[in-house]
Amino acid sequence: MPTTTTYRTLDGRACSKALMERIAQGASNVQKLRGRPPHLAAVLVGEDPASQTYVASKVKACEEVGFQSTLVRRPADVSEKDLMELVDQLNRDDSLDGFIVQLPLPAHINEERITLAIAPWKDVDGFHPQNLGRMMLGLPGYLPATPSGIMELLKYYEIPTEGRHCVVVGRSNIVGTPMSILMSRNAQPGNCTVTITHSRTRDLPSITRQADILIVAIGKANFIKADMVKEGAVVVDVGIHRLPDATRKSGFRLCGDVDYDPVAAKCSWITPVPGGVGPMTVTSLLLNTLKAAQS
Repeated sequence: MPTTTTYRTLDGRACSKALMERIAQGASNVQKLRGRPPHLAAVLVGEDPASQTYVASKVKACEEVGFQSTLVRRPADVSEKDLMELVDQLNRDDSLDGFIVQLPLPAHINEERITLAIAPWKDVDGFHPQNLGRMMLGLPGYLPATPSGIMELLKYYEIPTEGRHCVVVGRSNIVGTPMSILMSRNAQPGNCTVTITHSRTRDLPSITRQADILIVAIGKANFIKADMVKEGAVVVDVGIHRLPDATRKSGFRLCGDVDYDPVAAKCSWITPVPGGVGPMTVTSLLLNTLKAAQS
Protein backbone atom coordinates (compact mmCIF):
# COMPACT_ATOMS: atom_id res chain seq x y z
CA MET A 1 0.00 0.00 0.00
CA PRO A 2 1.40 3.45 -0.90
CA THR A 3 2.02 5.85 1.96
CA THR A 4 -0.17 8.96 1.96
CA THR A 5 1.21 12.26 3.21
CA THR A 6 -1.05 15.12 4.30
CA TYR A 7 0.08 17.88 1.98
CA ARG A 8 -0.23 21.63 2.28
CA THR A 9 -0.75 24.07 -0.56
CA LEU A 10 1.80 26.66 -1.63
CA ASP A 11 -0.94 29.19 -2.39
CA GLY A 12 0.38 31.72 -4.88
CA ARG A 13 -2.75 33.83 -4.62
CA ALA A 14 -2.34 34.34 -0.86
CA CYS A 15 1.37 35.12 -1.19
CA SER A 16 0.70 37.46 -4.10
CA LYS A 17 -1.95 39.33 -2.13
CA ALA A 18 0.50 40.01 0.71
CA LEU A 19 3.18 41.23 -1.71
CA MET A 20 0.71 43.34 -3.67
CA GLU A 21 -0.10 45.30 -0.53
CA ARG A 22 3.60 46.06 -0.13
CA ILE A 23 3.89 47.03 -3.82
CA ALA A 24 0.87 49.33 -3.57
CA GLN A 25 2.49 51.17 -0.66
CA GLY A 26 5.70 51.50 -2.66
CA ALA A 27 3.76 52.84 -5.64
CA SER A 28 2.10 55.42 -3.42
CA ASN A 29 5.51 56.56 -2.18
CA VAL A 30 6.80 56.85 -5.77
CA GLN A 31 3.73 58.91 -6.69
CA LYS A 32 4.40 61.33 -3.81
CA LEU A 33 8.11 61.59 -4.62
CA ARG A 34 7.93 61.92 -8.42
CA GLY A 35 4.40 63.10 -9.09
CA ARG A 36 3.55 60.02 -11.13
CA PRO A 37 3.14 56.31 -10.34
CA PRO A 38 5.36 53.50 -11.65
CA HIS A 39 4.61 52.89 -15.33
CA LEU A 40 4.76 49.48 -17.02
CA ALA A 41 4.16 48.84 -20.73
CA ALA A 42 3.45 45.52 -22.43
CA VAL A 43 3.89 44.80 -26.13
CA LEU A 44 1.51 42.16 -27.47
CA VAL A 45 2.09 40.83 -30.98
CA GLY A 46 -0.71 38.88 -32.65
CA GLU A 47 -3.77 37.21 -31.16
CA ASP A 48 -2.36 34.24 -29.22
CA PRO A 49 -5.04 33.44 -26.57
CA ALA A 50 -2.58 32.50 -23.81
CA SER A 51 -0.53 35.65 -24.39
CA GLN A 52 -3.66 37.79 -24.32
CA THR A 53 -4.70 36.21 -21.03
CA TYR A 54 -1.27 36.79 -19.48
CA VAL A 55 -1.10 40.41 -20.61
CA ALA A 56 -4.65 41.10 -19.38
CA SER A 57 -3.70 39.76 -15.94
CA LYS A 58 -0.68 42.07 -15.88
CA VAL A 59 -2.76 45.11 -16.81
CA LYS A 60 -5.31 44.22 -14.10
CA ALA A 61 -2.55 43.78 -11.51
CA CYS A 62 -1.14 47.22 -12.38
CA GLU A 63 -4.55 48.77 -11.70
CA GLU A 64 -4.78 46.99 -8.34
CA VAL A 65 -1.51 48.44 -7.03
CA GLY A 66 -1.85 51.93 -8.51
CA PHE A 67 0.60 51.54 -11.40
CA GLN A 68 0.07 53.15 -14.77
CA SER A 69 -0.03 50.55 -17.54
CA THR A 70 0.15 50.81 -21.32
CA LEU A 71 -0.72 48.02 -23.73
CA VAL A 72 0.91 48.30 -27.16
CA ARG A 73 -0.60 45.96 -29.78
CA ARG A 74 0.94 44.95 -33.07
CA PRO A 75 -0.48 42.53 -35.68
CA ALA A 76 1.01 39.05 -36.07
CA ASP A 77 2.53 40.05 -39.41
CA VAL A 78 4.48 43.01 -37.99
CA SER A 79 8.00 43.04 -39.39
CA GLU A 80 11.00 42.45 -37.15
CA LYS A 81 12.34 45.86 -38.24
CA ASP A 82 9.15 47.61 -37.09
CA LEU A 83 9.18 45.75 -33.78
CA MET A 84 12.84 46.66 -33.21
CA GLU A 85 11.95 50.30 -33.86
CA LEU A 86 9.14 50.07 -31.30
CA VAL A 87 11.54 48.61 -28.71
CA ASP A 88 13.96 51.47 -29.36
CA GLN A 89 11.13 53.98 -28.92
CA LEU A 90 10.14 52.41 -25.58
CA ASN A 91 13.77 52.36 -24.44
CA ARG A 92 13.92 56.13 -24.97
CA ASP A 93 10.52 56.90 -23.40
CA ASP A 94 11.29 58.58 -20.06
CA SER A 95 7.68 58.16 -18.92
CA LEU A 96 8.15 54.37 -18.81
CA ASP A 97 9.93 52.63 -15.94
CA GLY A 98 9.91 49.24 -17.62
CA PHE A 99 8.34 47.21 -20.39
CA ILE A 100 7.96 43.66 -21.61
CA VAL A 101 7.57 42.10 -25.03
CA GLN A 102 5.20 39.18 -24.48
CA LEU A 103 6.57 35.84 -25.69
CA PRO A 104 6.23 33.78 -27.79
CA LEU A 105 6.59 35.94 -30.88
CA PRO A 106 5.59 34.89 -34.41
CA ALA A 107 8.07 32.55 -36.11
CA HIS A 108 9.40 35.20 -38.51
CA ILE A 109 10.70 37.33 -35.60
CA ASN A 110 13.96 36.49 -33.83
CA GLU A 111 13.07 36.51 -30.11
CA GLU A 112 16.72 36.69 -29.04
CA ARG A 113 17.32 39.80 -31.16
CA ILE A 114 14.29 41.50 -29.62
CA THR A 115 15.35 40.55 -26.07
CA LEU A 116 18.86 41.89 -26.63
CA ALA A 117 17.42 45.18 -27.94
CA ILE A 118 15.57 45.93 -24.67
CA ALA A 119 17.55 48.32 -22.45
CA PRO A 120 18.74 46.37 -19.36
CA TRP A 121 17.40 49.06 -17.01
CA LYS A 122 13.92 48.66 -18.51
CA ASP A 123 14.07 44.87 -18.76
CA VAL A 124 11.60 44.10 -15.97
CA ASP A 125 11.14 40.55 -17.31
CA GLY A 126 14.78 39.94 -16.34
CA PHE A 127 15.68 38.24 -19.64
CA HIS A 128 18.52 40.49 -20.85
CA PRO A 129 22.04 38.95 -20.58
CA GLN A 130 23.15 41.84 -18.38
CA ASN A 131 20.46 41.09 -15.81
CA LEU A 132 21.08 37.34 -16.05
CA GLY A 133 24.80 37.98 -15.56
CA ARG A 134 24.16 40.13 -12.49
CA MET A 135 21.97 37.35 -11.10
CA MET A 136 24.80 34.88 -11.71
CA LEU A 137 27.20 37.08 -9.72
CA GLY A 138 24.69 37.85 -6.97
CA LEU A 139 24.60 41.55 -7.91
CA PRO A 140 21.49 43.77 -7.80
CA GLY A 141 19.37 43.60 -10.94
CA TYR A 142 16.06 42.39 -12.28
CA LEU A 143 15.47 38.68 -11.70
CA PRO A 144 13.45 36.64 -14.21
CA ALA A 145 9.85 36.92 -13.05
CA THR A 146 8.89 33.25 -12.65
CA PRO A 147 12.02 32.09 -10.76
CA SER A 148 11.85 35.21 -8.60
CA GLY A 149 8.19 34.50 -7.86
CA ILE A 150 9.00 30.94 -6.81
CA MET A 151 11.68 32.23 -4.42
CA GLU A 152 9.16 34.65 -2.90
CA LEU A 153 6.69 31.78 -2.50
CA LEU A 154 9.23 29.58 -0.71
CA LYS A 155 10.14 32.52 1.53
CA TYR A 156 6.50 33.32 2.36
CA TYR A 157 5.78 29.75 3.47
CA GLU A 158 9.16 29.45 5.23
CA ILE A 159 10.12 26.30 3.32
CA PRO A 160 13.49 25.01 4.61
CA THR A 161 15.96 24.93 1.73
CA GLU A 162 19.45 24.97 3.27
CA GLY A 163 21.28 21.71 2.63
CA ARG A 164 18.30 20.22 0.77
CA HIS A 165 18.57 18.53 -2.61
CA CYS A 166 16.69 20.57 -5.22
CA VAL A 167 16.03 18.95 -8.59
CA VAL A 168 14.97 21.25 -11.43
CA VAL A 169 13.25 19.60 -14.41
CA GLY A 170 13.76 21.84 -17.44
CA ARG A 171 16.69 24.02 -18.51
CA SER A 172 15.13 27.02 -20.27
CA ASN A 173 16.80 30.42 -19.94
CA ILE A 174 13.49 31.80 -18.62
CA VAL A 175 12.83 29.34 -15.78
CA GLY A 176 14.96 26.21 -15.35
CA THR A 177 18.50 27.56 -15.58
CA PRO A 178 17.95 30.74 -13.49
CA MET A 179 15.97 28.67 -10.97
CA SER A 180 18.95 26.36 -10.48
CA ILE A 181 21.23 29.35 -9.85
CA LEU A 182 18.90 31.03 -7.35
CA MET A 183 18.39 27.82 -5.36
CA SER A 184 22.14 27.26 -5.09
CA ARG A 185 23.05 30.80 -3.98
CA ASN A 186 24.24 31.56 -0.47
CA ALA A 187 20.92 33.05 0.62
CA GLN A 188 17.58 32.18 2.17
CA PRO A 189 15.84 30.64 0.33
CA GLY A 190 18.84 28.98 -1.22
CA ASN A 191 21.90 27.00 -0.13
CA CYS A 192 20.51 23.91 -1.88
CA THR A 193 22.48 21.22 -3.62
CA VAL A 194 21.00 21.53 -7.09
CA THR A 195 20.63 19.04 -9.94
CA ILE A 196 19.30 20.36 -13.23
CA THR A 197 17.65 17.82 -15.54
CA HIS A 198 16.04 17.96 -18.97
CA SER A 199 14.61 15.93 -21.85
CA ARG A 200 17.96 14.21 -22.54
CA THR A 201 18.54 13.14 -18.94
CA ARG A 202 18.96 9.38 -18.56
CA ASP A 203 16.72 7.60 -16.04
CA LEU A 204 15.06 10.85 -14.97
CA PRO A 205 12.76 9.18 -12.37
CA SER A 206 15.76 7.94 -10.37
CA ILE A 207 16.94 11.56 -10.06
CA THR A 208 13.58 13.19 -9.33
CA ARG A 209 13.01 10.64 -6.55
CA GLN A 210 16.06 12.07 -4.77
CA ALA A 211 14.57 15.57 -4.62
CA ASP A 212 13.65 17.20 -1.32
CA ILE A 213 12.44 20.09 -3.49
CA LEU A 214 11.27 19.33 -7.03
CA ILE A 215 10.75 22.27 -9.41
CA VAL A 216 9.13 21.24 -12.68
CA ALA A 217 9.23 23.39 -15.83
CA ILE A 218 9.37 20.81 -18.64
CA GLY A 219 6.32 22.03 -20.59
CA LYS A 220 4.56 18.65 -20.80
CA ALA A 221 1.13 18.10 -19.26
CA ASN A 222 1.03 15.69 -16.28
CA PHE A 223 4.62 14.64 -17.00
CA ILE A 224 5.68 14.03 -13.39
CA LYS A 225 3.94 10.95 -11.97
CA ALA A 226 3.67 9.83 -8.34
CA ASP A 227 6.35 7.17 -8.75
CA MET A 228 8.82 9.93 -9.71
CA VAL A 229 8.43 11.79 -6.40
CA LYS A 230 9.93 11.11 -2.97
CA GLU A 231 7.62 10.86 0.03
CA GLY A 232 7.38 14.26 1.76
CA ALA A 233 8.91 16.27 -1.10
CA VAL A 234 8.10 19.92 -1.82
CA VAL A 235 6.83 20.16 -5.41
CA VAL A 236 6.64 23.38 -7.43
CA ASP A 237 4.77 23.05 -10.73
CA VAL A 238 5.57 25.79 -13.25
CA GLY A 239 3.60 24.32 -16.17
CA ILE A 240 0.13 25.29 -17.30
CA HIS A 241 -1.81 23.52 -20.05
CA ARG A 242 -5.35 23.50 -21.43
CA LEU A 243 -6.76 20.00 -21.87
CA PRO A 244 -10.11 19.30 -23.56
CA ASP A 245 -12.83 18.44 -21.03
CA ALA A 246 -16.41 17.99 -22.19
CA THR A 247 -17.66 18.05 -18.59
CA ARG A 248 -16.59 21.69 -18.15
CA LYS A 249 -18.63 24.64 -19.37
CA SER A 250 -15.46 26.11 -20.88
CA GLY A 251 -14.75 22.87 -22.73
CA PHE A 252 -11.31 22.57 -21.16
CA ARG A 253 -9.51 22.22 -17.85
CA LEU A 254 -6.16 23.52 -16.71
CA CYS A 255 -3.36 21.30 -15.51
CA GLY A 256 0.36 21.57 -14.89
CA ASP A 257 3.48 19.53 -15.63
CA VAL A 258 2.69 17.45 -12.53
CA ASP A 259 -0.02 14.78 -12.30
CA TYR A 260 -1.52 16.67 -9.37
CA ASP A 261 -3.76 14.40 -7.29
CA PRO A 262 -1.50 11.30 -7.15
CA VAL A 263 1.63 13.41 -6.62
CA ALA A 264 0.01 15.65 -3.99
CA ALA A 265 -0.77 12.55 -1.91
CA LYS A 266 3.00 12.05 -1.45
CA CYS A 267 4.01 15.69 -0.88
CA SER A 268 4.56 17.86 2.16
CA TRP A 269 3.86 20.99 0.05
CA ILE A 270 2.72 21.47 -3.56
CA THR A 271 1.66 24.35 -5.80
CA PRO A 272 -1.80 24.10 -7.40
CA VAL A 273 -2.48 24.82 -11.07
CA PRO A 274 -3.94 27.35 -11.44
CA GLY A 275 -3.26 29.52 -8.40
CA GLY A 276 0.32 28.53 -7.61
CA VAL A 277 3.25 29.90 -9.61
CA GLY A 278 1.14 31.94 -12.06
CA PRO A 279 0.10 34.76 -9.70
CA MET A 280 3.68 34.98 -8.42
CA THR A 281 5.05 35.58 -11.92
CA VAL A 282 2.85 38.64 -12.37
CA THR A 283 3.66 39.90 -8.87
CA SER A 284 7.41 39.57 -9.49
CA LEU A 285 7.04 41.61 -12.67
CA LEU A 286 5.46 44.39 -10.59
CA LEU A 287 8.24 44.12 -7.99
CA ASN A 288 10.81 44.64 -10.75
CA THR A 289 8.86 47.60 -12.12
CA LEU A 290 8.66 49.16 -8.66
CA LYS A 291 12.40 48.69 -8.27
CA ALA A 292 12.94 50.42 -11.63
CA ALA A 293 10.71 53.32 -10.57
CA GLN A 294 12.63 53.70 -7.31
CA SER A 295 16.06 53.73 -8.92
